[in-house]
Amino acid sequence: MQDRIIGHFGASIETKTHAAEELPPFIERAAQIMVNALLGGGKILTCGNGGSAGDAQHFSSELLNRFERERPSLPAIALTTDSSTVTSIANDYSYNEIFSKQIRALGNAGDVLLAISTSGNSANVVQAIQAAHERDMTVVALTGKDGGHMASLITRDDVEVRVPANVTARIQEVHLLVIHCLCDLIDCSLFGEE
Repeated sequence: MQDRIIGHFGASIETKTHAAEELPPFIERAAQIMVNALLGGGKILTCGNGGSAGDAQHFSSELLNRFERERPSLPAIALTTDSSTVTSIANDYSYNEIFSKQIRALGNAGDVLLAISTSGNSANVVQAIQAAHERDMTVVALTGKDGGHMASLITRDDVEVRVPANVTARIQEVHLLVIHCLCDLIDCSLFGEE
């Protein structure tokens, strides 16, 4: 059992090492997009399924409350948290529309969508990106594997942060680290380095 545990740690470290070599320019660009939106009076909407829903909520809570320092609250909404809205859309229309319908109601030009999917193929996240583009929003996509269908939707104004891994658990571990990097970069850009 301990060998399996050590193997998980080793695989996580190896994935993060590869990610550290490839992802910093994309993470920096994502943070710049978010900072520009916040400075322009915009907000960040987040979405994902399962563990990615947890990551979406984690990100929005770090902005709304605080990350590692005292500072004013920043506007972010996790589209995964309103169970009445999510279940009514899924029941009356389709599970694939649970995020896109919310974006059409809540998203504005100048806002950012943080779209999270380890495979890049979650149909409701794909539709969320399409709805965000319809609303003139910019997209920051966190993906893995080959980027899936989400990768084909990324415009030159958007950014995809694609984890160089194929194992869902390893991708999720790096997504959390990316989220913490984004929170730190947003805080440093808006409120200075501590």
